[in-house]
This record gives sequence, structure tokens and C-alpha cells, in this order.
Amino acid sequence: MSATQPLFLPNDGQPRCLWCAAAAGDAGYLHYHDNEWGFPVDEDRRLFEKLCLEGFQSGLSWRTILNKRAAFRAAFANFEIERMARFDAADIARLLQDAGIVRHRGKIEAVINNAQRCQELVAEQGSLAAYIWSFEPAAAAAPVMATESEASRALSKDLKRRGWKFVGPTTMYAFMQSMGLFNDHALGCVTRSRVEQARQGFKPPKVVLRA
Repeated sequence: MSATQPLFLPNDGQPRCLWCAAAAGDAGYLHYHDNEWGFPVDEDRRLFEKLCLEGFQSGLSWRTILNKRAAFRAAFANFEIERMARFDAADIARLLQDAGIVRHRGKIEAVINNAQRCQELVAEQGSLAAYIWSFEPAAAAAPVMATESEASRALSKDLKRRGWKFVGPTTMYAFMQSMGLFNDHALGCVTRSRVEQARQGFKPPKVVLRA
């Protein structure tokens, strides 16, 4: 990607990443781009929520998932890992009847499984955040806008080894983009410098292995 790559210019005249054009006129989508996408996150609940939502997005658009995010939060106990890990067959039946979310049995069962696997990971690594940030790639000179990377493949492979589901390398790349493990905002995007500043002041958590 180069500095001459086309940008999206909404009505406010501030250039954004071109993908914002996919939902031109959607204020919520633009707000997500401006205030969430790419900013570094070190909170376990938010990281786990995004892992779940990226899994639900598989085969769909992010706009669809974002518009349903409030319903997902209500249905999945605000993505609190301990509570989700206790979901049972009755919860699965309830979720399959919830028109506010994506009613896909495989994805629903996957995120419940992942909550249980996340408990195991936290018990070993100290926190989900420390584990995720241990896969932070070296900073690139410019955004590359790929669909996967060496880092996303490594994260995907290790999560699958741990029994996680719906965590392929493309899904993990989108997750790492959005959670700020690297700055993939386009050159010239009004948000890129804000993300870079946030990353410079961010101290990634460290893994503390537990016996």
C-alpha cells in the first residue's frame, strides 16, 4: 500500500480508510473506525468479545455484526468469560431462538468452548491480554492491508492447538488489526496518527507463567 491509495472522504471532509465506504452514511460504522479500530486493547473481556465476534463474522460483513453487537452482548452475558464458560444446552437452545444475533449452532457452540479454553489459557498465562500481545508483530513502515500474516498464522495455530475454534489465520488477522496489535489505518487516514500515538503510549502486558 502506498500514500496514493484511495481514501474514503465522507461529508465531514476528513479522509478515512477506504473500507469505511462500505457503509457510507452509517454513523455507527464511522464511529467504530474513528474510536475503536486499531487502538490497542489490553482488557481480557474486550479481547475475548472481539475474538467471539470475529468468529461470528465468518462469511458475513463486519457491519452486520457491529449492528448486532448490543444484542450479542445481551445474549452472551456481556462476553464475561467465567459466565460464558458455564453456558449449557439450555443456553444454546435459548441462543438459537434469539433473532438479534447470528443463529449458527456451530459458532454458538464454538464461543462457549472458547470461553472454557480461555479459562485454561488464563490459568497458564496470567491473562488473555498477555497471551495475545505476545504475538505482536514488529512494527511495519506502512500498512499492508493483507488478509493474513506470519503473526496471525502463528496465533491461529497456537489457539487451535489449545482447542479453540473459528480462529483461522484470516480471522486472527482481522482481530489483530482491530485490537491494535499493529496500525493498519491507511496512510492519509485521519485516525492513523491517533492510533500511532496511542500505540506509542501503550505498554503491552507480559505473560506470567503459572505453575
